[in-house]
Amino acid sequence: MKKQYYAGTWQQQRAFSPAVSTTAGRIIWVAGHGATFDASGKPLDGDFDGQARQVFASLESTLARAGGKLSDIVTMTVFIIDARFGDRFIEIRRQVFPDGNFPASALITIAGFAKPGMLIEIQCVAVVPD
Repeated sequence: MKKQYYAGTWQQQRAFSPAVSTTAGRIIWVAGHGATFDASGKPLDGDFDGQARQVFASLESTLARAGGKLSDIVTMTVFIIDARFGDRFIEIRRQVFPDGNFPASALITIAGFAKPGMLIEIQCVAVVPD
């Protein structure tokens, strides 16, 4: 499987690619993941960084069960409860994708989540080798 990242100019500063193409591979559609507790069961109330990192850990686990990894994500839709978390999310995404091969992405501020206390939810699509 081959992936091509089409880097823009300002998009790299925001840690996303305006487009990603793939040839071959198996597509995995991943439902939205949120996190109000960390892996040990500790509440993450009000902790945006903790929730964002736990969401990525949960996505990593889900993708692993389907034969993939975080670097296989080609697009993600990120929902945050407060626009002020946007820049912090971008910094965390840079850490998650340190090679600079960022998925295509949308970052959307919403009025609320189905579960009180959630600050972030991410859904994504990944393409893994056949």
